[in-house]
Amino acid sequence: MVDRQKIVLVACGTGIATSTVVGQKVETLLAANHVNAKVIQCKITEVGSYEDQADLLVTTTILSRAYKIPVVKAVNYLTNINPGKIDQEILDALK
Repeated sequence: MVDRQKIVLVACGTGIATSTVVGQKVETLLAANHVNAKVIQCKITEVGSYEDQADLLVTTTILSRAYKIPVVKAVNYLTNINPGKIDQEILDALK
């Protein structure tokens, strides 16, 4: 049986700068751990339109509301302070 492909949203305020950096880190992490997942980069304001199909939100911005899916705050990827903690949170959320 093949696992269903997971959908991971990577969002920042504009969907351009920090979400690109974080998205690349997430894609590398998922590939290295053989996680069947698709990463979708978007603006935080677009998350609602993906929410029903997504499995996880990874973000670098302040959230204006609660979401139905798990959220990992990935500022550590930008500061490079304990990024392994974020790696583990993402992998745990996708189990």
